Amino acid sequence: MKPQFSEFTTSHKQVHSLLKACLSALLVQSTMATKIVILSLVFFLTLATSIEASKYQFQKLKETNMMFYMQDWETGANATATPVAGIPHKRWWILGFGTIFATDDKLTVATERNSSEIGRAHGIYVNSALDGSDLHLLMSLVFTNKEYNGSTLEIQGADRFYQKYREVSVVSGTGIFRLARGYATLETVYLDIPNSNAIIRWNVTVFHY
Repeated sequence: MKPQFSEFTTSHKQVHSLLKACLSALLVQSTMATKIVILSLVFFLTLATSIEASKYQFQKLKETNMMFYMQDWETGANATATPVAGIPHKRWWILGFGTIFATDDKLTVATERNSSEIGRAHGIYVNSALDGSDLHLLMSLVFTNKEYNGSTLEIQGADRFYQKYREVSVVSGTGIFRLARGYATLETVYLDIPNSNAIIRWNVTVFHY
């Protein structure tokens, strides 16, 4: 059974609590006419939030699976990632603890750098392990292909890049992937540590409305 999300249910309850508190404060100091206006406003606001919540609660979740390659190149004429900060007097590179990289990596349909592009990976990753073996990813996958054009997936998680397979979380999305939840399995298919270049295969599974 596909998981069902509860964000709108929680948000709905929070809105009711906030409205109740505001209503109590206003009614204490209001005239009868003002009270009627306030009560009418609260009624319509409550109705609107209920409709918005119901719209998603009763929709079936869709499952989308996709596979693509991230071209992460930090050296060369067409570099798409670069270190922007790090520990003073230490080398800023992929194995350097505390090194922060900004990225605009191509997402392609095949391993070749000149293969068809379906989007870009915009964001940052940080070497967050003292032994240099772990990157923390925070990035938006921005799709430009016909099928998902303009939609995004938000990625967060630990990329233990020395492992053959590792998982990161899909924590949200926009467009076609609005309210997405899921995960991505990463596999490095090419790695050049001295030059900090890599090609990473992504297998993504997301549930969305």
